[in-house]
Amino acid sequence: MSIQPDVIVIGAGPAGATASSILAMQGRKVLCYDKSKFPRYHIGESLIPYTWFTLNRIGMLPKLKDAPFTKKYSICFVSQSGKQSQPFFFDSHFDHPATQTWQVLRSEFDGMMRDNAKEKGAEIRHDYTVQRLLVENDRVVGVAGLDDKGQPFEQRAAMVIDASGRDAIAVNQFGWRMKDAPLDRFAIWSYWKGAVRDPGRAGGATTVAYIPDKGWFWYIPLAGDIMSVGVVAKKDYLFRETQDLSEIYHREIKENVWLQEHLAPATQCDEVRITNEYSYRSKHCAMDGLVVAGDAFNFLDPVFSSGMFFALWSGELAADAVHEALGKKDTSAAAFTAYGKRYCKGIEAMRRLVYAFYDPEVNFGHFIRQHPDLSADLTDCIIGHVEKDLTKMFAAFKEFATIPDELEYGGPLIAMKSPK
Repeated sequence: MSIQPDVIVIGAGPAGATASSILAMQGRKVLCYDKSKFPRYHIGESLIPYTWFTLNRIGMLPKLKDAPFTKKYSICFVSQSGKQSQPFFFDSHFDHPATQTWQVLRSEFDGMMRDNAKEKGAEIRHDYTVQRLLVENDRVVGVAGLDDKGQPFEQRAAMVIDASGRDAIAVNQFGWRMKDAPLDRFAIWSYWKGAVRDPGRAGGATTVAYIPDKGWFWYIPLAGDIMSVGVVAKKDYLFRETQDLSEIYHREIKENVWLQEHLAPATQCDEVRITNEYSYRSKHCAMDGLVVAGDAFNFLDPVFSSGMFFALWSGELAADAVHEALGKKDTSAAAFTAYGKRYCKGIEAMRRLVYAFYDPEVNFGHFIRQHPDLSADLTDCIIGHVEKDLTKMFAAFKEFATIPDELEYGGPLIAMKSPK
């Protein structure tokens, strides 16, 4: 049944579903549009421990525990020569239920998140393509696009949350995309059946396997004896000899002995896929009547599997900020200043760690041997504790590596008022 919404959410992915769930739980009337029918394919399968807190709040944990997803207890690293590190088990650092997480099949996980939002009271409409934001007097007042029958539609609300993923409706409409150029990498991946898994609890680990020129593979075990295997590297490195994706993919597998051995008994069971992993951030997180969340606001290199964490966390933060703004009857951009500061601060922690990972002078193992007192800080950042004070750790990295300053943008677009 159609409602007159308090809030329109663009996108029913993890960020949008989280925001929709929380706002509905707070008694707000939520109308969420998604351009696709579910189930639909998506990459980004690994949940890091700090996703637990948002998932717990919206009531997803019992559903995840009943799902057939691979349980993840650890991470592991493999050198280019094929030497595998000992698995790092999260519970050796952090005594909390969050230390057991999951490797999810996104088509199923996203459907579960969508259904959870509906159970909480949000209305979800699929096959609705939002094409633009409606703007009047510099305020977003709703959305316009094509409905599930291909007919034009408009819908208005007091607030809009743009969680449109990499479609990035607001960013593209207003020209807010700010690239993080040093992190311009591509990802090429596929899926395998029958690949080798480590025994016991280590069998659910995310493994990062190195190849030349600071490139790396992810090796993520999914349910049904399926392995997600993808390479991330610079464009010039990947496409140095050919444009053929399959040739590039299989060539790079041969660059790591461990990877070759683990895939030797397996059969590739899907096409080779590609995406450009250009990291970016929106110039603004909000304007009057609008808040931006998830990949629609920011995308960061996936080496630490932080994408799902940021989607869930930003959906939660945005929902709380919108609920408060509606309660105060102040939905101006300025009302979302605290949201922007908090979220950008968290992004900056992970962004700096990504820069450290790619710096040719950085080896995390050597760093910890040199600074054993900072081991907890490094681990906390990797597992998503991005609100921790990590000043000391990044100061130590700066002694021998290039760690970027915080980006100055990402706050709300606050219109300058003419003096009276």
